[in-house]
Amino acid sequence: MVKATFSFVGKLNDFLREQDKGTAIPCTFNSDQSVKHMIESLGIPHTEVGSILVNGEAVDFSYLVGDGDHVEAYPQGNYLSDKGQNHEPRFVLDIHLGRLAHYLRMLGFDTLYRNDYHDDELADLSAVEDRILLTRDRRLLMRNQVQRGYWVRHKIPRQQIVEVLRRYDLCNRVSPFRRCIHCNGLLQPISKEEVLHRLEPLTKKYYQQFRICPDCERIFWQGSHYERMLQFIDQVMVEARQ
Repeated sequence: MVKATFSFVGKLNDFLREQDKGTAIPCTFNSDQSVKHMIESLGIPHTEVGSILVNGEAVDFSYLVGDGDHVEAYPQGNYLSDKGQNHEPRFVLDIHLGRLAHYLRMLGFDTLYRNDYHDDELADLSAVEDRILLTRDRRLLMRNQVQRGYWVRHKIPRQQIVEVLRRYDLCNRVSPFRRCIHCNGLLQPISKEEVLHRLEPLTKKYYQQFRICPDCERIFWQGSHYERMLQFIDQVMVEARQ
């Protein structure tokens, strides 16, 4: 049998039992266990781990934990610093995060969401399209093909969008109302004349500028809801920068 201890830094403690937070956790197990397997057996998805030290030396997830090893795991850093500042983050969300998907699209971020995605579809989309998988299911993040993902801590959607903006340092990348909140398509300007036959009488009378989603053909204009959405965005941005 192999005996080793594991310590976790910062936000990685969110996944641990209360009595294990901030402590060196002793583990006894069979030999030939990878450090990835051992970390995930303690409830921490590999996507949340940024770096690992074993006895003070950096290792990767394939390292086989030896008898007497002390493992220290550190949380992920800034995703954009790894990918480059010109990289636009893209997301895919699980079934539990529909309102968060709505908010991310409203803020202009490329966000895939369906309420019928299966776990294997989510994992594959994340890997093939290099999308950050946002989920409330930590087991989903433990799938081998998932390279970039985040376990959303909060349950309330408004708190979730603030959390994600902070986690990925997105405040300076917000570009509201450029995506369809229903299907994620990029909106395009369209003349009033082209959509006149689809407008209600009051909309025809009071609004002149319109945009359309080329994917689902929904029409958007700056109606009474627009001011409420602007206020929401302003409040969320203030909270995310705090």
